[in-house]
Amino acid sequence: MPVPHIRHARSGDEQSLRRLDRDTWSPLHAVSPPPGPDDPFFREDAGPADHLVAELDGAVVGYVRLGFPTPLASNAHVRQIRGLAVADAARGHGVGRALVRAAVEEARRLGARRITLRVLGHNTPARGLYESEGFVVEGVQPEEFHLDGAYVDDVLMGQSLTAPATPDEPTHTT
Repeated sequence: MPVPHIRHARSGDEQSLRRLDRDTWSPLHAVSPPPGPDDPFFREDAGPADHLVAELDGAVVGYVRLGFPTPLASNAHVRQIRGLAVADAARGHGVGRALVRAAVEEARRLGARRITLRVLGHNTPARGLYESEGFVVEGVQPEEFHLDGAYVDDVLMGQSLTAPATPDEPTHTT
């Protein structure tokens, strides 16, 4: 089985990512309407620098969007996974897991203390992946969205990116 190659997005990825976003849209994970054929993928608030892409055999097969949860300076120590998509043909090849791990490492590299995400309550596969990668449920907003004729919970998950002190290490010095 090929191993996904993860890299930073480039502006030349626009068309591939736009197609991937359209092809993978589903009410299982999306709260906004499906993207139109001419809607840009990169936006002012989410450009190439905010995306990591996964390739298999040179083809873009997934992405993760990493950003800030709010524009507030008091919240700048937190990064948020703001989107994740994997092409249907690439599922089962570790692409989603590689992207989540890369997002965590990128957030750490950028100096974040925490990483968070929001996932729909009925998206069991994504919730299982996030939990297996160290994310914990930090809150649930019951029936936050009405999608495809049903009310759906918004599940807030996160993890600390700072290593807690071990019992043998002092937590502060005097």
